[in-house]
Amino acid sequence: MTGAGSGIGRTVAIALARRGYSVALAGRRLSSLQETGAMVEQAGGTALCIATDVTDPVSVDRLFDTVVERFGRVDLLFNNAGTSTAAVPIDALTVDDWLKVIGVNLTGTFLCLRAAFRVMKAQAPQGGRIINNGSISAHAPRPNSSSYTASKHAVTGLTKCASLDGRPFNIACGQIDIGNAATDMTAKMTGGVPQADGSLRPEPVMSVDHIGDAIVYMDSLPLDANVQFMSVMATKMPFIGRG
Repeated sequence: MTGAGSGIGRTVAIALARRGYSVALAGRRLSSLQETGAMVEQAGGTALCIATDVTDPVSVDRLFDTVVERFGRVDLLFNNAGTSTAAVPIDALTVDDWLKVIGVNLTGTFLCLRAAFRVMKAQAPQGGRIINNGSISAHAPRPNSSSYTASKHAVTGLTKCASLDGRPFNIACGQIDIGNAATDMTAKMTGGVPQADGSLRPEPVMSVDHIGDAIVYMDSLPLDANVQFMSVMATKMPFIGRG
């Protein structure tokens, strides 16, 4: 899985480890991956930590080659790496910030999808499962979030294409759209965040452990069954009726 050094990625890795998975942990900072790896092994799993830049095709291909060399195959990819930028109006968003978000959230997702397809098509038995981390923003934007929202809408398109293109090769692809899981990235939610009507209001959050449980469920299905899209969110967050 990518983005495994903290937050959702770390929680999902531990949830998988509790069920005996061997988990390859990819992310930018090796020290953070090693912290996650220690938690994975404490939970009963096996961890392989690989520093990876998901925006670099050479780095991504090296990641998958290393995993195959160590574990023999890839049965699950959790495409989780993501980033955002400061909330600013479209005309104040710099090109560099736009490219940074698109590079990680969209190009990174594509590069990992491409590498997973290469491996899953070649292995025997053929196939595997890919779960992309979308977002509630793949459906409805927050104010001043053009780069993040555009990237997540595009991830939904990639998920649909991968789901279709994977059918002949027994590759199942789905997406999880998460709203307000309690991580460092969402710590500001309880203090107040901008709303569509211009107000600033606190929002409820939910335990990030629910995301680990959701990913485990999605991957528990046989490859002839697929959760195409799953939304998991804090029940009272402003999504239905946002604004």
